[in-house]
Amino acid sequence: MALRCDLIIRDAAVFDGTAAPRFNADVGIAGDRIVAVGDLGSAAADEEIIASGKAVAPGFIDAHTHDDRAVLCGPECMLCKMSQGVSTVVVGNCGISLSPVRMATRPVPPLDLLGDEAWWTFGSFGEYADRLRRDPPPVNTYALIGHMSLRVEAMSGDTRRAATDKEAEHMRRRLADALAEGASGFSTGLYYPPNMMAPTDEVIAVADALREAGGIYVTHMRDEASDVLASIEETLRIGRSVNAPVVISHHKCSMPENFGRSAQTLAAIDVAAGNQRVDFDVYPYPAGSTVLMPERARSDVPVQITWSVPHPDCAGRMLHDIAKDWGLELRDAAERLLPAGGIFFQMDEQDVQRIMAHRLAMIGSDGLPHDAFPHPRLWGTFPRVLGHYARDMGLFSMEEAVHKMTGHTAEVFGMIDRGVIRAGAYADLVLFDPTTVRDSATFAEPVKPAEGILKTWINGQLTYVAGRGAVAERAGRLVTRNGG
Repeated sequence: MALRCDLIIRDAAVFDGTAAPRFNADVGIAGDRIVAVGDLGSAAADEEIIASGKAVAPGFIDAHTHDDRAVLCGPECMLCKMSQGVSTVVVGNCGISLSPVRMATRPVPPLDLLGDEAWWTFGSFGEYADRLRRDPPPVNTYALIGHMSLRVEAMSGDTRRAATDKEAEHMRRRLADALAEGASGFSTGLYYPPNMMAPTDEVIAVADALREAGGIYVTHMRDEASDVLASIEETLRIGRSVNAPVVISHHKCSMPENFGRSAQTLAAIDVAAGNQRVDFDVYPYPAGSTVLMPERARSDVPVQITWSVPHPDCAGRMLHDIAKDWGLELRDAAERLLPAGGIFFQMDEQDVQRIMAHRLAMIGSDGLPHDAFPHPRLWGTFPRVLGHYARDMGLFSMEEAVHKMTGHTAEVFGMIDRGVIRAGAYADLVLFDPTTVRDSATFAEPVKPAEGILKTWINGQLTYVAGRGAVAERAGRLVTRNGG
């Protein structure tokens, strides 16, 4: 009996997510799964797409996002990802997660990157997971629980100190409950004020919940500048102490005095990887973005303002120019803008390339979807890797680029049957033109869809079409570690 499919994509260049050489084949989909890959000339389908000259890859997995709120807000809020071919996002990074804590007042930075108190309504991860099941997200969502969120609750906002044993145990129990309810790991943001006073032993005490649950530890390290090597060692120690795999978030060597040190950091990670599981994500830009912290303003690190509550008209402008107009020093101008966010031009392009090319690298956008004038990584990360770094620069092959954005990421996070094109895998797919794919978003015009991303499918549903935008509302699901 001839195979019957809902959709067959015919004569595509298949990038299967494993880094194997591309090959021409047909891809058959039925329901939410890929049912066949190869010569499907005898098969029939309700819909067929002739993809000659185009490529099909697994839907891209964004290893690092702050989309906790955005996935609740419908397809327009996630167009920034679906238009890049992203089918799955990892939320709850940098110690910031929208659950399991309610907020009665505006949360302290950087928790406010997810919004004011009106959004902090989930008293447990189970409540957040129920919302995703009741009102499915536009993209698949894999969730981490943030240490900062747990600390603010357990310590009643008094976070400029170490937690007591009782407070750490409260956080551990909250994390254990969340993991039992469908969260997949624990994240820290030890760089930020609400988290930086947590000693290593406190992090280990809370993270101990990962041991029994088999969860993953993900961290925005304590220092990505002069003490980056010590921070890597702290990260590795935490992972070893609770027997958990480790992901270093947005690995970088920041500030001009540390340019070039990625040769040292990557060597240290390589040595460690021989003894424990450690990977990292990276975004393809030499600038980061987060909340504005006036005490860290430096004249040799340009800052572009992304949002400001008291001065929304300053979004998109350079801090130096604002300070000059106001007749203030950089720090004083930054104080006047608070609460606010910025783009920080603090990395070296050669470090970015060396880190991205490393065998352990995954791609994560670290985009901030609620910024008024966002970093272009929110709209451009994945096409930039494919077009600029793989095709145009030859930093690595396009097959390897796809692997860094799909199969490798799925394996690190334990996403079963995702990140690959093979019979039995979920039908998360992207159709793109390998000759034209590129990012369009820039620091001057950051909200622009990429070129060359033609269609995106999530769990077998068509969700994005170039020129039309989002075409499905609720194709995503909660994805869990060692689950679908």
